[in-house]
Amino acid sequence: MVAGMPANFPTREQITAAHSLIEGYIRRTPVINVTLPSGQGVTLKLELLQHTSSFKPRGAFFNALSASERPTSLVAASGGNHGLAVAYVGQELGIPARIFVPTTAPAVKVERLGRLGAQVNQIGTRYAEALEASKAAAGEAGALAIHAYDTMATVTGQGSTGLEIEEQTRPGTVLVAVGGGGLIGGVSSWFVGQRKIVAVEPHGCPTMHTALAAGWPVPVNPSGLAADSLGASVIGEVGFAAAQAAEVISVLIEEDAIRAAQTWLWDEVRIAAEPGGAVALAALMSGAYRPAEGEEITVIVCGGNG
Repeated sequence: MVAGMPANFPTREQITAAHSLIEGYIRRTPVINVTLPSGQGVTLKLELLQHTSSFKPRGAFFNALSASERPTSLVAASGGNHGLAVAYVGQELGIPARIFVPTTAPAVKVERLGRLGAQVNQIGTRYAEALEASKAAAGEAGALAIHAYDTMATVTGQGSTGLEIEEQTRPGTVLVAVGGGGLIGGVSSWFVGQRKIVAVEPHGCPTMHTALAAGWPVPVNPSGLAADSLGASVIGEVGFAAAQAAEVISVLIEEDAIRAAQTWLWDEVRIAAEPGGAVALAALMSGAYRPAEGEEITVIVCGGNG
């Protein structure tokens, strides 16, 4: 970032204001301390206990509540979790929601969208196709399109997760699963220059890893176990800018590590994380990220919609 130029990612002041606006609608999710089989102590930030079982309502509520005029409809494209969040926001605020999802979205998420009162449109096999299909609805008068990850409003709302982590945990390192970059963008924006941030992705969905290696967002072909929630085809520009500013460390993990983390979370603490929700913990359990002796670790368990 050039000196004197505004940041192209949220400031702590903006995130603080966003948290004040949305805090009456979201849960301040708890943290718990656990000991891994390796003996490593870790703090888990349980965002899967957020409304709709993921961190996504933070950004969705901020989009809707900060709009210059009250929307007459909400429109979103989503692999599942973002759509659930927007549908929930619409239900809570009394605004109709139209959600576009790929045909590969898990049936449990599609069924929940209907229960939340959303109009569901299943189109294409990838998030990018659902996003393209949503554009006509987004162009209707009074409609508010809420992007899953790549707008300032979405990233600012997700940054409220970082604000809570600062208040709930000791200084140290934060491990974050990455899909399109909304969550890590918000967390990085909050902690830039203050805490080490580790971006964790499956080998099949390396949007951040590929972009950091190239120096700019690069399209990938997402695949694998966690692709329904982490399967963006390119990292968002806002999240990538924040990640670069925070000098995030990027690690990739195998699918077997994700399954092992899911199993351990259930067996030991009865936490039912979806694959994407267990990705960050998998980096620790598999040794893909090895903390230094005495390093304080916080892991965001970001979703529970299996």
